[in-house]
Amino acid sequence: MTPFIQHLGVAAPLLRDNIDTDTIIPSREMRTVSRSGLADGLFAPWRYTDADSRRLNNAFVLNAVQFAGASILLAGNNFGCGSSREHAVWALMESGFRVVIAPSFATIFRNNALRNGLLTVELDNPLILRILDWVQEDPQRHRVGVDLEQCVLTCDTALAPIPFVIAPPARLMLLKGLDEIGLTERSLNSIAAFEANDRKRRPWVWLGSP
Repeated sequence: MTPFIQHLGVAAPLLRDNIDTDTIIPSREMRTVSRSGLADGLFAPWRYTDADSRRLNNAFVLNAVQFAGASILLAGNNFGCGSSREHAVWALMESGFRVVIAPSFATIFRNNALRNGLLTVELDNPLILRILDWVQEDPQRHRVGVDLEQCVLTCDTALAPIPFVIAPPARLMLLKGLDEIGLTERSLNSIAAFEANDRKRRPWVWLGSP
């Protein structure tokens, strides 16, 4: 997994509440079991006027020229609700998104995002609207910065740095590009030391163990 340290990107607004995983990547668009080949189906119900012909819906924000190449998504409450579909995260990342900023996330979606290197940032809605007001003046020039080391969002000099909170284990996993197994492997020496000490303290527990 690619480590996430800092990112500067175009931010696109999709400020709808309760965007579920079936909207992010509908089941009919899941034509592969791999993490690739999903980008074309991202937000298909909104992105296309006809999903079969792939006729673009020009009213949909991600089809707008000013938001071309967006890698940061400004979203509404409870983003990623619905099923536990990990394909939703894969589709977002294959489409170039590295960060989703929303007032709240569905727990399973947030965990899936963490396992795949997609940063989810929880911010109050008024702060998201302040970022949006600045971004919309010129989305390609007014790019949002994300610094995971400092846990701040930056909007050039237009706004003061905006701090955000992330659980320390999640922050470490993203900074180091680790999943849960990789994070555990960083503690193998401590685990081995604990087991050796525990064998001496409680030998009956280890009867029959190699």
